[in-house]
Amino acid sequence: MKKRSPLVAGALGIMIVLLATVSVFFLDKLPILGAGSTYTAQFKEAAGLKPGNEVRIAGVKVGQVDSVELDGDRVNVDFRVQDAWVGNNSSASIQIKTVLGQKYLAIDPRGDDVLKPKDPIPLERTTSPYDVIDAFSDAASTIEDIDTTQLASSFETLSQAFSETPADIRASLDGVSRLSQTIASRDAELQRLFEATGQTSKVLADRNEQFTRLIADAGPLLEELNNRQQAISQLLSGTRRLSTELTGLVRDNEEQITPMLEQLNGVIDILNENNEAVERGLQLYSPFVRMYANVVGNGRWLDITLANLTPPGLPLIPGYRQPARDLGGN
Repeated sequence: MKKRSPLVAGALGIMIVLLATVSVFFLDKLPILGAGSTYTAQFKEAAGLKPGNEVRIAGVKVGQVDSVELDGDRVNVDFRVQDAWVGNNSSASIQIKTVLGQKYLAIDPRGDDVLKPKDPIPLERTTSPYDVIDAFSDAASTIEDIDTTQLASSFETLSQAFSETPADIRASLDGVSRLSQTIASRDAELQRLFEATGQTSKVLADRNEQFTRLIADAGPLLEELNNRQQAISQLLSGTRRLSTELTGLVRDNEEQITPMLEQLNGVIDILNENNEAVERGLQLYSPFVRMYANVVGNGRWLDITLANLTPPGLPLIPGYRQPARDLGGN
């Protein structure tokens, strides 16, 4: 039996490990694991649809958008659908998921046969949403292009042309003339207003993901509050009963509580009048507390030194002491 080379076996082992590691990142794309079918829908515009957005059928999530790419005069949207039937006459539309403009792809499955992945859903069967932000931006641009001076002049000319008409019509035209003058005089303010509207729309669009996360995070909070509704109701009822009991307690003992509060106010007044003395006393009391803590804080004894307790001529060694005159003392 021929002996296998360890080098070859090691190289094969490393290759198998690398292939297994790479395949982990693409498990959802392997057909044998049920990644679903991939289809393409053609739109006139992307309308804010992004890769990763949901794909829904009848309001139920069945997949996600893989890519959004420009192809000439149209936009190709590739999406995957899992465990759902898509017919050969199906239609697709980009719908608004949240009030902040997040989108999702809605599929309306129709037809007699299954849609083949290579056959795209054509432009005739796709629709894009009405984007409010884009509408405001377009309106601002259109109004900015209006020559307000010429518009006011046109209204003035129209008013003069109908000056010989009856009083009712003339009054109406005078109102139109005043309206045109008002619009002309507020041209700068209107322009600033629409510029601010455009900036606000841009800020909201840039903060779309943050608002979405905020609303998503508020959902569990509201759900938990709803689940705890009974507990919160009992807490509020208990608080109300406690308030009633305290009110009755104060009312029943008002005669005893009032003198007590008056005496307490008197004590507070005395302390305020002697505030400096109290502060001085506390300052003098602090060294005593420190020394007392040092004396009794080392154990079950007193740690203290008494100076000059014995005469200075007393010997250090106990025993018979010679007279001081023999020792040369006084």
